[in-house]
Amino acid sequence: MTDGFMGPPWQADWRTDALATFEALPDHAREIVLAARAELVTAKDPYFRGINADAGLPEGMSVMPGRSTEPKGRHLCFFDGGNGWLKYTFVRRTEDPQIVVEEVFWQEPEPVALPPAED
Repeated sequence: MTDGFMGPPWQADWRTDALATFEALPDHAREIVLAARAELVTAKDPYFRGINADAGLPEGMSVMPGRSTEPKGRHLCFFDGGNGWLKYTFVRRTEDPQIVVEEVFWQEPEPVALPPAED
């Protein structure tokens, strides 16, 4: 047992419905979700506070509070260039602080349509 607040990596858990959605995704989408989750559990500050706090995240990923009036409430982690998101909360406890994934969403990006070739 340690004294004081624990740091990353954080524990993580899924709400049952979020886990079911995750498990129903195609394999390549699950890999993208797991990469986003890995970024969250290793973040120094899961709230991503401050100016450019998420600047160290991979391209196509960003984090923001669900409501600006609740900066320590639910957050949204957008990934895959905005094609998906995780809604999560961070339960800040002295022992076993934890990220809880409440919702998962991912949509296959639309293929880039090229204009028809001229004859």
